[in-house]
Amino acid sequence: MKRAGTEHARSPPRWPGVRAAAKLIYGHGAQNTNNDQIRQAAGVSGSQLTRHFPTKESLVRAVLAWQADSIVARHQAPELGELDSFAALYRWADMYIASQDMLRGGCTFGSLAAEVVKTEPIHRDAVAVGFERWHELFKRGLSKMRERGELRPEADPAALAHLLTAAFQGGALPDQAAGDSTPLRDALYGALAYVESFAAEH
Repeated sequence: MKRAGTEHARSPPRWPGVRAAAKLIYGHGAQNTNNDQIRQAAGVSGSQLTRHFPTKESLVRAVLAWQADSIVARHQAPELGELDSFAALYRWADMYIASQDMLRGGCTFGSLAAEVVKTEPIHRDAVAVGFERWHELFKRGLSKMRERGELRPEADPAALAHLLTAAFQGGALPDQAAGDSTPLRDALYGALAYVESFAAEH
């Protein structure tokens, strides 16, 4: 059985103003962003906004879905393949370590997720779906590595995928605070070193 709200959380938002809303909410927080600000940023009337999103909750869910879509798409960049090799995983880490967006503001999805799970529990399912989509990318790639014999049989793809996503989130906040990529680099390289500890010996 699907959880309530899962379909909405999985569906990519179609209204182009979601991007403007996401930028505002990321900068000011969901609690401090109102419809007038979003309407002005998106260049739409109040009636247009409420036609697409009759409630603040529906808009926040659309922004969560849009941000989840964005982070998943970035993890599916051609140079990363299916994240199913050590080389691809290090390319993924280096891509984020070098990203100026990360230095300016941390993880867009993680930042909003951290806010709404505390203040608006109604959105927890949408947050969970977003993280699960992200986790599944790593789990699938690591499973392929184990199937090919590149990881030992005792390697747990699900657990290692949780480690990678947690290292990313954990490293992003001090990275943002310091304006320095060192915390994120250390977190990601440390996590990848642990993944490599399961490498099969040939």
